[in-house]
Amino acid sequence: MKKILFISGSLRKESFNRQLLDMAAELVGNRAECSFLDYRNIPFMNQDLESPEPDEIKRVRAEIRRADVLWIASPEYNHSYSGVLKNLLDWLSRPTVPGDYSTAVIRGKKVALSSVAGSSAGSFSLGKLSELLSMLSCTEVGAKTSIALGSRFSGNVLELTEEEQKALNQEVEEVLK
Repeated sequence: MKKILFISGSLRKESFNRQLLDMAAELVGNRAECSFLDYRNIPFMNQDLESPEPDEIKRVRAEIRRADVLWIASPEYNHSYSGVLKNLLDWLSRPTVPGDYSTAVIRGKKVALSSVAGSSAGSFSLGKLSELLSMLSCTEVGAKTSIALGSRFSGNVLELTEEEQKALNQEVEEVLK
């Protein structure tokens, strides 16, 4: 059975991006094994910490290795993705065998991208994530779910329009291929 690992670019308890991933997991249902990556306790990327590998990094890398697909939902901060997500991706991009970048656990992974953000619907953060993931030799799923919060930003509950729900359904189907 396909394993999908959901990664929210926001650590906020009521994150809109986490809510979107919860909806995606519900749509996937029993057609794949779904889990959520908890990476809030990883240290800031620092080459002085790489060896020996911190226990939290070992755990996170093991979860990434087990996943067939990573599904990242990122907010947009100052026209980019969040610092916590960047820190995670920096750790995942590092080789597990010093000097051999082909051993980075994220290399070759299939990745789906989504964003719930302000008026841009995350277009800037998704563009920069696409660029980074390409450099990391990831294969990106073509369908994306991009949601502009608009007036919904003031609440803490994400409700999708019919069009947004269709986009999420399409992305789920593409991830499951």
